[in-house]
Amino acid sequence: MDTIFAEATAPGKAGVSVLRVSGPGAFKICETLVGAGLPRAGRSLRVVRDGAAELDRALVLTFEAPASFTGEDVVELHLHGSRAVVLSVLSALGRLARMAEPGEFTRRALENGKLDLAQVEGLADLIDAETEAQRRQAQRVFSGGLGTLAESWREDLIRAAALLEATIDFADEEVPVDVTPEVTDLLAKVRAGLEREVSGIGMAERIRSGFEVAIIGAPNVGKSTLLNALAGRRAAITSEIAGTTRDVIEVRMDLNGLPVTLLDTAGLRDTLDKVEGIGVDLARERAAAADLRVVLTEGPLPEGLDLEPEDIVLRPKADLLEDADGAVSGATGQGVDALVAQIGNVLSGRARLAGTATHARHRMAMEQAVSGLLAAQAVLDDGPELYDIAAEELRSAIRALEALVGRVDVENLLDEIFSRFCLGK
Repeated sequence: MDTIFAEATAPGKAGVSVLRVSGPGAFKICETLVGAGLPRAGRSLRVVRDGAAELDRALVLTFEAPASFTGEDVVELHLHGSRAVVLSVLSALGRLARMAEPGEFTRRALENGKLDLAQVEGLADLIDAETEAQRRQAQRVFSGGLGTLAESWREDLIRAAALLEATIDFADEEVPVDVTPEVTDLLAKVRAGLEREVSGIGMAERIRSGFEVAIIGAPNVGKSTLLNALAGRRAAITSEIAGTTRDVIEVRMDLNGLPVTLLDTAGLRDTLDKVEGIGVDLARERAAAADLRVVLTEGPLPEGLDLEPEDIVLRPKADLLEDADGAVSGATGQGVDALVAQIGNVLSGRARLAGTATHARHRMAMEQAVSGLLAAQAVLDDGPELYDIAAEELRSAIRALEALVGRVDVENLLDEIFSRFCLGK
């Protein structure tokens, strides 16, 4: 491979900016700028020069292959974070190496066996993480949690396939005559693990993308005021005029470490106003699709509203009530802390159901593996004469697990995955 370079820290004025160089020519190229004799693994303080011109004084870190992030020779130049300094060094490097494409350092880590594909996706999620729950989830995947599970399942299936194939190929030798019980146990064990992970992917995806909480109710019950109180800013227009809110207003926030989007919706009522009617229809649609609904009502629930057991029903305008039990006021903040705690408890309970797998691609691979296991078990139940077909179904399940971590059949995914990365990662 050729040698690549890029700025590894975000552009802009900073105390320190890091330039990363990776590839077979990394040491030689950087020695052109900072002088010969760089240690093959270590650090040194060097003057960075472009010819006779002194550009900066930098801390130079060196990583000799394969003991680096990419698995190649890597040099990092820790420069003063002036844009003028960084641009001058980038210009000098540009005459000696090629600018990296987005995600190219991580792609080389994958190609050199430093990361599996699931870890690459976990790294992308870790970079994008905005809340503590997102960080923890991404860290589990980046640390190899999903790859460890996949390898364990794969080993069990290889053992099951080997038992079947030994019976087929060496029927006259000293091998188990009936391997069906052991193979069945192995298949059941792997299938249980796969189905457990599949069941948690939906919640894991919500942690990645964010939960939606819809505030719904009749006009003028204080939905927009409550949204503003929860957001800590004036996100929605409030007015005593009924029907002020006509579109869905979204506010994203961090709630107990979870990413949550609050939805302020149009007041639910029958109306002859065509535009308001569109808003009411949209409010019902978004409320139905939300993960949780907070209903503000001064009387019966709005008609046609289907609630779930964990949905929260409160009385509005607690500051105007003699008995404020089960009520909330966005105007004064009364009951808001209790509402935040209740929302957090509900969503945290759901988040605990999330597994290690986090992406739709993971679900598809695991569901394909489960399908192969079901097919193998169905054939296995028909007797030893069909062991060869059962073994082929097992190989199909094994290939699905190998695709899960990027061993096979993932070339068409790589460009899409790495396009999410920033330059220099």
